[in-house]
Amino acid sequence: MLQAIQRRNRGGFTLIVILIVLMSACSSNPPATSYSSPSAAAAAPKTPVIEIATSLLGTPYHYGGITPATGFDCSGFVYYSHQQVGVTLPRTSVGQYQHTQPIGRKSLQPGDLVFFHSKRGRINHVGIYLGSGRFIHSPGKGKFISVTSLDHPYWQPRFARGGRL
Repeated sequence: MLQAIQRRNRGGFTLIVILIVLMSACSSNPPATSYSSPSAAAAAPKTPVIEIATSLLGTPYHYGGITPATGFDCSGFVYYSHQQVGVTLPRTSVGQYQHTQPIGRKSLQPGDLVFFHSKRGRINHVGIYLGSGRFIHSPGKGKFISVTSLDHPYWQPRFARGGRL
């Protein structure tokens, strides 16, 4: 596919744009230390969005995915979970970030969104806060929807802020 794009656009601009887009959404690929046991989510308060999100535990990551049948990327998972309860959100993690009211970590409530940034400071990951310092998300390629601690060594330094609808 890339060769076909390069043939059509010798200047390479299209290829650069495609690569930037592919690298910007949920591009983090953390270590496989998240857990996805149903008991990890059992203690979460049962809001409708959290009920839907936790019912999807174990669903595979799929870049651009927005359904359980295809799998989810991080923002697709958040988008789908909210859509099922009648809440329309932007499709991308950056759009969701811009759509929410900023919330500090100490003010997070179950159902709030949690946003993470890359080493360069760009928002590139989103999940749903469950309470007790835990969130549910679609972590990255080769992984599955799982519950992780905000204190996890991979996620803690990348936490940008919470977001409330």
